[in-house]
Amino acid sequence: MSSIGLVILAAGASIRMGTPKQLLLYQGKSLICRTVEAAIASSCNSIVVVLGAYAEQIKPEIAQYDIQFTDNNQWSAGMGTSIQAGIQALSQTHRELEAAIFLVCDQPFISTEIIDQLIATYHVNHKSIVASEYAGTLGVPALFNYNIFSELVSLQSTTGAKQIIYNHISDVIGIPFPQGLVDLDTPEDYQQLLNNPVILPGVKVAKTLLAKHCLTL
Repeated sequence: MSSIGLVILAAGASIRMGTPKQLLLYQGKSLICRTVEAAIASSCNSIVVVLGAYAEQIKPEIAQYDIQFTDNNQWSAGMGTSIQAGIQALSQTHRELEAAIFLVCDQPFISTEIIDQLIATYHVNHKSIVASEYAGTLGVPALFNYNIFSELVSLQSTTGAKQIIYNHISDVIGIPFPQGLVDLDTPEDYQQLLNNPVILPGVKVAKTLLAKHCLTL
């Protein structure tokens, strides 16, 4: 049985989108359902979904799945609070975890294959962090060894996991996930996705998406 847990961060308010992006439909399913199903089909055996701003709308959407929920009442303070809530929930119910993977809901091309590749790379290379590599940066989905858990719990509220990845860059290995570049923050991003239903590795992504990511490095 796998000793690797998984946290899905779904607490945000989607302010720029203007509607809960976790519930946006893509290929007939909401983004949150697609993410949860990819996680369930992976080698992870413990899955936590962190809810916040739209908990009442999102929870019924995924209530049928055999997963754990935790509410982050401090979601408005920043992503760091959701990371803390997720790792604490995992650690309380699964005390022998070796590592944890973090996913977000607005990367529509997250797949079971990517999750399992993070795990396989971790077991082969014995690095403390395995991160996804796209657009010249490292980010989520990412796996963190239990030795990093204390830093995840101590994150500042406005800080995401990327800072920890780069703080430990000598102990990080990346896996290619070109489609990780595509995430959904605005209605324009969503329309771009719907207009280009299949974005394959090597295919040029819209300049607007590329520019957005370069600004957030």
